[in-house]
Amino acid sequence: MDLPSAPPVTPPRFLVPIAGLFSGVLIISLILAGKIAEIGGVTFTAAVIVFPLSYLFGDVLTEVYGYASARKVVWAGFAVQVIWIVSYGIAAALPPAPFWTHQQAFETILGATPRLALAGMGAYLVGEFLNAYVLARLKLALAGRFVAFRLIASTVVGQAVDSALFLTLAFAGTLPPAELVRLGVSVWLLKVGWEILALPLSLPLIAWLKREEGLDADDRGTDFNPFRLRA
Repeated sequence: MDLPSAPPVTPPRFLVPIAGLFSGVLIISLILAGKIAEIGGVTFTAAVIVFPLSYLFGDVLTEVYGYASARKVVWAGFAVQVIWIVSYGIAAALPPAPFWTHQQAFETILGATPRLALAGMGAYLVGEFLNAYVLARLKLALAGRFVAFRLIASTVVGQAVDSALFLTLAFAGTLPPAELVRLGVSVWLLKVGWEILALPLSLPLIAWLKREEGLDADDRGTDFNPFRLRA
């Protein structure tokens, strides 16, 4: 007698697009991080324009799909950054064509990429995993309530460590310590402020994804080791 077959498992429909957008934001951030801007006395790297989107996507991944899924996407984003820095190094080393006169401009604009990328990669890993860990733990502790509070709290922790690590690794020795501290506080406040301003977008997006995917991750029993790719 034939045994009844198990019902087909429907894979999440939006996980891959979100992961793709997440990785794209990381690469854009690496390129923009080389410019330091100042508006109204507030100093910040231009990456602040888009980098907080990675935390928004990280929040969505952890809240809807769970820490284990977010962990895989974070490592995938790290791999994309490695590909970018290696590709840039090869491209910069290639001899320019005689009629192409922009080699110096190319190196000037992207020349800081290796140090910035290495700093960004290290800070990104620590910051993203802290953000996901705090968010998942708070969700368990608060029984899934107070989503807005949990999103902000996880960002406060993750962005503080991310900003401090990135600025120290990327600009130590090139900027005075006092300026690094001022820049770090400014960037951190901007990122946290960005998270708060984005709540009218992130909260409905999370609620919509939970309905559409039929998912609301519960990380009870999850192994939170960032180096373990299995659930």
